[in-house]
Amino acid sequence: MQCLTEKTDAEHSVTTQEIIDYLALQGINAERKSIYTDIDLLIDYGMDIVKNSGRSGGYTLVSRQFELAELKLLVDAVQSSRFITEKKSDELIAKLESYASKYEAKKLARQVNVNGRVKTMNERIYYSVDKIHEALNEESQIKFQYFTWTADKKMELKHGGAYYSVSPWALCWDDEKYYLVGYDNREYKIKHFRVDKMADVSVVYEEREGKEEFSKMQMSEYTNRLFGMFDGNLETVTLLCENHAANVIIDRFGTDIPLMKTDAEHFTVRVRVSVSKLFLSWIMAIPGVKIVAPEHTVDMMKSEIKRLQEMYL
Repeated sequence: MQCLTEKTDAEHSVTTQEIIDYLALQGINAERKSIYTDIDLLIDYGMDIVKNSGRSGGYTLVSRQFELAELKLLVDAVQSSRFITEKKSDELIAKLESYASKYEAKKLARQVNVNGRVKTMNERIYYSVDKIHEALNEESQIKFQYFTWTADKKMELKHGGAYYSVSPWALCWDDEKYYLVGYDNREYKIKHFRVDKMADVSVVYEEREGKEEFSKMQMSEYTNRLFGMFDGNLETVTLLCENHAANVIIDRFGTDIPLMKTDAEHFTVRVRVSVSKLFLSWIMAIPGVKIVAPEHTVDMMKSEIKRLQEMYL
């Protein structure tokens, strides 16, 4: 099976003698009759092996667990992900290559062109995710430290290194980052945390808290109203938009959101969002979109514009 997996694909096959030679390198002596019997057993086992006709004969494994196109897609996803470190990317790609023949594996050794891709530097993130999944499966709590980066590129633990006590309820993916959504057992509310900034994660085998609070929310709505997972006051904001902005609005909030025609060139839309500086920046980046209500959110935008103007004077 190993010989067929490594050495054959749609364009390459191995003969009985080549299989005998391959086995000999592993310290296994085999005869032609035993190879014929073994091939039949592998076919009975479920491997899609074709016995080639013709003078050269030989055998080909024609279908595998993953098609080459699927492996290319997975390699591209691993390589371009910020969430996965460079070292782990190489390890995972090497494992993916083992699902292809040695000829096809060469086609997987390619670099995805992602300009300026910043990889995470937290190698222990995989173990953190594993611990979070364990807690989710056991419906238990977790504790962890949380850090931020300083100007001299060092990790600084928040709250003096004190441990956070959280009841995990979900993992979500936003802007190429993993987030834990959980109930903060000390602040008594639902919060989210960047998984790559969590340290020393461990499971606390105590019953989770916050079930009622989490049951009231829908994850899709929660992630939609947060911009870059930045928190802010949850509000219904009315936007006046030029018609060309419909594409951006629908991309962000989905096709179910009602767009109300104002005139031939404009529409208004009401969105439920957490009003943070990142949300205001997102509005600024879209030509032809203006916040018109509520008034205090309009005032926040004016203050933010003033702050930016003063920075560049």
